[in-house]
Amino acid sequence: MKQRFSSLDVKVIAHELSAALLTLRVSNIYDLSTKIFLVKFAKPNNKQQIIIDSGFRCHLTDFARATATEPSYFVTRLRKFLKTRRVTKVAQVGTDRIIEFQFSEGQYRLFLEFYAGGNIILTSEDLSILALQRIVPEGEGQEQLRVGLKYSLQNRQNYDGVPPLTTERLRTALQKAVERGEGTLVAGKKMKKPAKDALRKALAVSITELPPMLVDHSMRVLQFDSTLKPGDVLENEGLLEHLMRCLQDAQKVIQDITSSDVTNGYIIAKKKEGATDDDTSRKTLIYDDFHPFRPRQFEEDPTSTFLEFQGFNKTVDEFFSSIEGQKLESRLEERELAAKRKIEAARQDQAKRLDGLLEVQELNIRKASALEANAERVQEAMDAVNGLIAQGMDWVEIGKLIELEQKRNNPVAAIIRLPLNLEENTITLLLDEEVAEEEEEDPGYETASDVSDSEDDEREQKTQKEQNQKQAEQRLAIDIDLSLSPYANAREYHIQKKSAKQKEAKTLESSALALKSQEAKIAQHLKKGLKTEKAVLRPVRKQLWFEKFAWFISSDGYLVLGGKDAQQNEIIYKKHLKRGDIYLSADLSGAASVVIKNNPKTPDAPIPPSTLSQAGTLAVATSSAWDSKAGMSAWWVNADQVSKSAPTGEFLPVGSFMVRGKKNFLPPAQLILGFGVIFQISDESKAKHVKHRVQESSSAAPSAAESIGEQENPKAIEDEGSVDGDETDSDVDQDDENLEPRANLLQTQPKVPAGNNEEKVPTQEISDLHIWADKKEPENIADENAKPEPEVDAGEGDQPNSESEDNASTYAPSTTTTNQGKKGPAPRKRGQKAKAKKIAAKYKDQDEEDRLLAQKILGSVAGVQKAEVEAKAKAEREKELAFQRERRRAQHQRTQNEMAEHEAKRKAMLENDIQIDDGEDNVSEIERLIGTALPGDEILEAIPMCAPWSAMGKCKYKVKLQPGTAKKGKAVKEILSKWTEGINPKWVDQESKDNERIWPRELELLKGWKAEEIVNTITVGKVRVMMSGGAAAAAKGSDNKKGGNSKGGKGKKR
Repeated sequence: MKQRFSSLDVKVIAHELSAALLTLRVSNIYDLSTKIFLVKFAKPNNKQQIIIDSGFRCHLTDFARATATEPSYFVTRLRKFLKTRRVTKVAQVGTDRIIEFQFSEGQYRLFLEFYAGGNIILTSEDLSILALQRIVPEGEGQEQLRVGLKYSLQNRQNYDGVPPLTTERLRTALQKAVERGEGTLVAGKKMKKPAKDALRKALAVSITELPPMLVDHSMRVLQFDSTLKPGDVLENEGLLEHLMRCLQDAQKVIQDITSSDVTNGYIIAKKKEGATDDDTSRKTLIYDDFHPFRPRQFEEDPTSTFLEFQGFNKTVDEFFSSIEGQKLESRLEERELAAKRKIEAARQDQAKRLDGLLEVQELNIRKASALEANAERVQEAMDAVNGLIAQGMDWVEIGKLIELEQKRNNPVAAIIRLPLNLEENTITLLLDEEVAEEEEEDPGYETASDVSDSEDDEREQKTQKEQNQKQAEQRLAIDIDLSLSPYANAREYHIQKKSAKQKEAKTLESSALALKSQEAKIAQHLKKGLKTEKAVLRPVRKQLWFEKFAWFISSDGYLVLGGKDAQQNEIIYKKHLKRGDIYLSADLSGAASVVIKNNPKTPDAPIPPSTLSQAGTLAVATSSAWDSKAGMSAWWVNADQVSKSAPTGEFLPVGSFMVRGKKNFLPPAQLILGFGVIFQISDESKAKHVKHRVQESSSAAPSAAESIGEQENPKAIEDEGSVDGDETDSDVDQDDENLEPRANLLQTQPKVPAGNNEEKVPTQEISDLHIWADKKEPENIADENAKPEPEVDAGEGDQPNSESEDNASTYAPSTTTTNQGKKGPAPRKRGQKAKAKKIAAKYKDQDEEDRLLAQKILGSVAGVQKAEVEAKAKAEREKELAFQRERRRAQHQRTQNEMAEHEAKRKAMLENDIQIDDGEDNVSEIERLIGTALPGDEILEAIPMCAPWSAMGKCKYKVKLQPGTAKKGKAVKEILSKWTEGINPKWVDQESKDNERIWPRELELLKGWKAEEIVNTITVGKVRVMMSGGAAAAAKGSDNKKGGNSKGGKGKKR
């Protein structure tokens, strides 16, 4: 199996990487293991990531892999030098297996070596090593590599250029092979077997730019015999010319491969045992090799299968990811087998415990029966031992006496087992289970006077001893208490038997529960292990264009966008605020600029009040009101009321805009958000769902909006009064008296002609309201001693001569001027003036030459030189500062010119009702986003969404978020664990038909989420999670026939 790149692979990969990564910047670098690294590149609307396996491979990858929790020292060094750097060149070094990445026009150079042990080396522009993956000591044919040394490129293969392929070069290569003795008899050595690839090896050594595999392919294509020896080819000019044509064909193949930006790749695979010929899926194939061309030598092999891929990077990624997948499957199978072995061991352990208790009961019964059957003999033994103890004999002497009596075949001593346990007042007796027959006198018993030294007596003693040992092995060893009678000892064993029986009953009752608990623990441990293993490799989901903003889909089907910072506010205004859209914000610090995207086909259709209210909630939630837990009001205006043009002499910072005309305030927003899941379905499944609001005809929309507006307007006025007091009520009444009745009191207003304001109101009297929409409200808006009232509230109804009804605009100055007098030179101290006069009079006749000569004599020239150096450095610094000021001024002027040009185009577009479809804000993509899938839908992806709680009514998976103290990263991990861990199989609908239960595809997509990747979806700070189980709880409730739609109601506080 192929494991590392060849020189041709390196050339093709470098060619494709150059086309894919140029002008991209390094966003981050991660450790995957000690030798495998992941590098992410990005620029607007283009993200790429490459995986680097030191010494083996480097390619683009479409899979996300689990990264290390902490970066290594080497990765830390790479991040320090390369993060945010732009890729300016990717190329192969000569024809060697080395790829060079250049960053910032060669300021940093990264070399990837794919031979020997491999290495990753970062150098400066002059090839000084800044960091490297492994230190290489100096050795034979190997230069030393460590930080601080120079990285040499001169000794790399064909670094100075590839020599032309000529017949003379080929003849020289073959001649060298003959001189080395390849394929011929060498003197003093045995004749080796004829090498079939001697010619191929000879070419690989001298013609290094052509890989041996490619040369073999060309030989087979042109029908050249590759088994010929180099000497045979040299002797035949025809063979030499034929071989030359083969090499030229190989050279042409390389040129064809590198002529296009993307090269087709081929994987050579072998089928597994039992697989059919028609089945070519990954599960039935074993990947063996990959090449950027179709090798002829494998086409002749019937066991090989070719898989073609568009792009060599994709080919390599598929090849190695398959190997990783196979390793993953083997690890998973090993874990499952280990879990099964643990469960089986737990069952066997429980069975052994029960068998042990049964054996104890049986043994206690046998011991009690033996004591009762041999009560007299037991009493004799007890009396004998107790008598010796009563005589005061030493315990050791008692044991010796019993041992002596056993040798004499004393029947009482024979049933006593040594050693004695007299310290516990117990002895061990060997008793038969059957009743012992009464014997008047044991014929085997001998006294001291009857001992014979004859051989017959010794033989009889041996036989008797063996019989006694066999009988001892068959008898029971019973511990008896010397203070109790034989029957009392038997009673103790009966009590132990009853205790063991009770314990057996309890164990039998708890064994099933204990085994079940043990199996649950093992299953949980296995699940955690499987979760860790599955997170190793998974496809990367391509994000939609609006996911970089704060976004959600309203309950009416409108796309709502919000900026996460000042830069995003600027992008939303420039690229996504079109005619018919609605702009919302709030007079609060940090409030985002929010835009409701209207249907571009019907831009004049009114936006429903519910969507306006939900978008206002987002604007308020992103401000400081979330942390203070205060519900405040947001406001909205039309797109033509927002501009980036400031009055003369004023400059609008990034993320700040001018709003002209009246602001329409919304009721105070409730600070309740939701975090949920939106599913992306296929185009075929889209037809099953009810179309979004933006696709419906606008004929019925005004009437619906009118009815809602008439019902909610009194409540809105009442809510505003609760916040702003009686002044707001009077202003609203005044507006109602002067304005004509409208269909939708929340939205419609008289349209302001484009040029009327400029003619009616002089430039000096314009007071356009200045909206600070960036995340940090500038501190220089109001004076430090001013009251802490929002500046934007001073525009509309608080002034008695308000001109909001006449569509006049108000303005709040963006900066405050402070009159500070210029500081003059400090007054001289007393006596300095007279001293200066004396010095001037003393040296009035001294010229510059005399002054320098005097300073040289006095030794003060060094001070003068130092002063000159300092003055020169100061002049250079001032020159640099002047250059930077000029650069910033030019950049500022260029920005203003671009903004003026943009504003002119935007004004013309709004005046002439021109809709420019630049493809950047394709709202139709939300048609495939749904909250709850229907049976038969093809679910492609699961997308996280954070929205006002009122907009998440159709989401199947959702939780409620309120202002709290928990960090959002911890909250996201808790939510994911609730949705994906501890799922009862009964809650999962394998047929994917019941919306109240979890579907396998939904669970699979949710398990693929990583908390680190989706935490930025939540646009607020610290939160409190309110959930009652999500879809899992709903499924559980469905099992209990209680119904439910998985609404995250009031639950645990986090």
